[in-house]
Formats: sequence, structure tokens, C-alpha cells
Amino acid sequence: MTGNAKFILGEYQRTLDERFRLSIPTEMSDVLTSESNVCILAKERPGCLSLWDASQWDEKMKEGIELIEKKMHAGRLEGRIDEVQMLGRLLSTRHKSISLAGRGRLVIPEGFRSFLGVEPGEEVTIVGAAVCVELWHPTHWLNYLEGRMPEFRQIFDQLSQ
Repeated sequence: MTGNAKFILGEYQRTLDERFRLSIPTEMSDVLTSESNVCILAKERPGCLSLWDASQWDEKMKEGIELIEKKMHAGRLEGRIDEVQMLGRLLSTRHKSISLAGRGRLVIPEGFRSFLGVEPGEEVTIVGAAVCVELWHPTHWLNYLEGRMPEFRQIFDQLSQ
């Protein structure tokens, strides 16, 4: 996270249209597209996708991949080929560059649709997750909230001290 990152908050309901398009609220999309209209869409957990500022995402991924490559070349990952392959598979399918069209509209690409689990005509919950925007299947969102809300005060107090 860079020092000039803006905190993204809010919860909205939007309907996924028949072409798998979804409009992101302006106050959220403007933060993600301050440099260009390109964002990164990432699979987070079943029923949840996230949208990231492309330049922040690319910088973080580049740093992490370079570190792993250095470890591989130095022989520090010997005997861990299964983990490296698993990481490669997940990196290959985890994220995709997408463009936000007018009014913050995006098309959820194939491969991400089933992961989100929302069909055209159904609602999607859009949540500001401080550093990114998350797209949730409403049932998964409610389950997540029910499990995490009791921890709110403790997390807030720890992070704000």
C-alpha cells in the first residue's frame, strides 16, 4: 500500500445485467481509476471478487514475483516445487486486467462469473474494503459479516492505536 492510498468504504447493491455488466459506484470507481480506467479484478474467496488500482497491484505483484524468482535461482526453494507450481497455477488464473467503461461499468469475464456465483438479474453486494472494492454474492457477504462483525471493535482498536 502506498502512502497516498485512499480509504474506500461503503456498501451498495447493484443488479448484474444480462451481459454480466455491473456498475461500480462513482465514489469507488474514481479511487480505483485515478491514473487510468484499467483495474485488476481478482478472485478472493468463493463468492467474492475484488477490484484493485492497477498500478498498486502491479507494483506489489512484481516485487513478490521477483523475490520468489531470486529465491529459486539461489536454490532456496529446492524441495518446494509443488508449492511453486501451485502458486504459478493460482497466479495464472487469479487476476485479470479489466477496463471500467463509462459510469464505472465493468463486464465480469468468464472464469470469474462462476467464482462469484451470481447470475444475470441477481443482486451483487459491492463493498469498500479499505484498500480495494469487493464484489460479493449477497449470501456469502452476509455469512462473512455474521462471522466477522463480533471482531469489529477489537480490530478497530488494534489498527487505530
